[in-house]
Amino acid sequence: MQQSPVPPETPIYRRIADGLREAILSGELRDGDRLPGENALMAQYGIARATARQALSVLINEGLAVPRRGSGVYVRQFRPIRRHGSRRLSHGHWGRGRAIWDADTEGRPYTVDEVHVDRETAEEEIARVLGGPDVWVRRRRYSVDGRPVQLSVSYFPAGLVEGTPIVAEDTGPGGVYARLRELGSAPARFTEEVRARMPHPHETVQLDLPAGTPVIVIMRTAHTAEGTPVEVNEMVLDAASYVLQYDFDA
Repeated sequence: MQQSPVPPETPIYRRIADGLREAILSGELRDGDRLPGENALMAQYGIARATARQALSVLINEGLAVPRRGSGVYVRQFRPIRRHGSRRLSHGHWGRGRAIWDADTEGRPYTVDEVHVDRETAEEEIARVLGGPDVWVRRRRYSVDGRPVQLSVSYFPAGLVEGTPIVAEDTGPGGVYARLRELGSAPARFTEEVRARMPHPHETVQLDLPAGTPVIVIMRTAHTAEGTPVEVNEMVLDAASYVLQYDFDA
């Protein structure tokens, strides 16, 4: 019987990365701690600078570490946000004046910044869904525990929301869905499409993404009970910061 070839020895840069990863996942190295630099790794293991750089690059590409120019490489460990697809959008949540993000963060501090609200002409796909190109657009960035995790762009038919709190920066308790209910256009059904891709350059900057980190793109459409689309929301999520949960009956 022919024997399987013996696998080659694991490269030293992989072994160094494995040791650092174990220290991160065990809690020995914590979020924000500085990892040993290239010079320290070279001295400790007797390796070339290129090998030390490879070891650190493994952790950066896995999203466990992030380089800071002129400072070093730091642990980037973040407790994932559990995004519960149905619970966060239930009428019982926003209908009581609570923000959707209260369901996502479960008490963790979050902020909404870079809020921009403008009247625009929608691209063809959005215009087709909403029944015309004339829309109001809300752009936001969300941060949790001080770290940016999501970009969100919502589109609304201009004729529906013109002159309402939906076109203000602060939409009030319950957010845009509570305001749509006040307009007689409460969301009754949602459709979400989910895909993954690598980030665009501006997304990398806005979400402060380490090299090699993909994003999750969720396109959600809100419909009234009569089936009329009243919002299209495109969300871009840092894939390393989320767990997506969906519950289904058998």
